[in-house]
Amino acid sequence: MEATPILYDTHMHTPLCKHAKGEPGDYAAVAEKRGLKGIVVTCHNPGPNGFSPRVRMALEQFDEYVDLVERARQAWNGRIDIRLGLECDYLPEMEPFLEKLLRRAEFHHVLGSVHPQLPYYREQYDTGDPIAFYETYFEHLAMAAESGLFDTLSHPDLVKNVYHREWDVTQLLDTIGKNLDRIARAGVAMELNTSGLHKTVREMNPGPVMLREMQARHIPVVVGSDAHEPHRVAADFEQAFTLLEAAGYETVSFYLDRQRQTVSIPAARASLR
Repeated sequence: MEATPILYDTHMHTPLCKHAKGEPGDYAAVAEKRGLKGIVVTCHNPGPNGFSPRVRMALEQFDEYVDLVERARQAWNGRIDIRLGLECDYLPEMEPFLEKLLRRAEFHHVLGSVHPQLPYYREQYDTGDPIAFYETYFEHLAMAAESGLFDTLSHPDLVKNVYHREWDVTQLLDTIGKNLDRIARAGVAMELNTSGLHKTVREMNPGPVMLREMQARHIPVVVGSDAHEPHRVAADFEQAFTLLEAAGYETVSFYLDRQRQTVSIPAARASLR
């Protein structure tokens, strides 16, 4: 007998971001094959004044995005539960814009992201000092958590792929730890993003050392595929569950109606196909 679907993949994209393929229904079809109960579509947010336009929808496409997800939700009703979410680039000066943007629709999961590899971020914060760059990144993660805008911080050590030769997580534990303390106090979740297996540093985001630091502070974890193509839905979730258990986690979370749902890792694993 097949297990009852209970799990959602709550990080995936649409062609509106200009670097993803497939419609929401294509992602839903893979979710059904994998035994998921549903998906939350979280395409990259539009920004103000043409902000970083090559990797996100334009502001005037926002309503199109909402309609795209709603049509898929109706088409898949009764099979896969499709919900509307958003992945938002965080910068301190973006908070007022994001606060207004997030009032424009009923979101189920809002991701806060710092994308240190993008030109706008490097131009503003990269002075050529890798350690200073890492420190700025983790400071911004903590600020994102404290903003109150987000449910989950996505791929929270993505910076290791910038200056990857200099990356040594053990030398950054003080920086990471003090910012994880702030994140824990803010009460947001953090993501274990499986797409890290295909980046320059080929491990999930975050890696095992940081996962253990998160668990020590009782920070809940959401597993997300960050799928930019349908075949990536729920990709490597089983490996993610194993990593979480090795770090001391017993449960995994996801968000619906911006409320955290929690299931045991054994139940989540058993529900997948």
